[in-house]
Amino acid sequence: MTNHAGHGDHTAHQQHGAPAAHDDHNAHGDHNAHGDHSAHKDHSAHGEHSAHGDHSAHAGHGPGGLTVSEQGYTLQPDSVIFTAGRQQITFRIAGPDGTPVTAFEPTHDKELHLIATRRDQTGFQHVHPTLDAAGTWTVDLDLTPGVWRYFADFKPAGHDQLTLGVDISVAGAFDPQPLQPVEPTFRIDDYAVTLTGDLTAGQPAELTLTVQRDGRPVTDLEPYLAAYGHLVALRVGDLAYLHVHPEGHPGDGSTPAGPDIVFVATAPSPGAYRLYLDFQHGGVVRTASFTVEAGRPHHH
Repeated sequence: MTNHAGHGDHTAHQQHGAPAAHDDHNAHGDHNAHGDHSAHKDHSAHGEHSAHGDHSAHAGHGPGGLTVSEQGYTLQPDSVIFTAGRQQITFRIAGPDGTPVTAFEPTHDKELHLIATRRDQTGFQHVHPTLDAAGTWTVDLDLTPGVWRYFADFKPAGHDQLTLGVDISVAGAFDPQPLQPVEPTFRIDDYAVTLTGDLTAGQPAELTLTVQRDGRPVTDLEPYLAAYGHLVALRVGDLAYLHVHPEGHPGDGSTPAGPDIVFVATAPSPGAYRLYLDFQHGGVVRTASFTVEAGRPHHH
């Protein structure tokens, strides 16, 4: 297996902010030397990951979504200027040869996940575009004035999973919102979702989201994207995109359909993050959102 230069990029940017740090990391050859890669063992149960040592970037060890192009793959939007309202977004993923990629391997039940949020972290949307034969993806987003970022999370056939990001501008009177405060419980309709677990920089953390409806535990959550929930974490300040994995999956004989949904996430640095949980119940997908603070690692 070749050592992917892309991983050097992730780690270098995360720690040093400058690609000059590549040299430090290429020497590692493999990622065990990094200490915080102990998270691998958590993922060996995931089948799809156990065979791929090169999924370390996907397992939460380097944030994604900070670049429009990586490892030869480029996110190419047809337009980056929009008016407010429901708008059709079209884009391509150009491969190393410059032509649009048309072969993708599904992850979490879909060939591509598109995550969109305004840069002040309002208006979060997680949608699944459709792909045509020419390699163009199409989907609708609900846009408010301001600068938005959207992320394409995908796995080209035969390649590592990647998350690429691009900014788009939406014309109109921009009304920026302050960051939501840290609160353990989020309410939507007659549901309350409570978050327990603490993020610590550089260490895999188990996060539990507990779903209640009208004060009673929900025990019949419906599978959504091959899990009982889908969690996206974005770093406040640069919207770095963290890969998060659910523990277990529906139908494995041991994962309950609520009220608890368990995820493993690794925060690359201390500070604030926004977490967005999509969960399905009664045929409707709802999103709960949280602000959390990742602590500094405890050094013995």
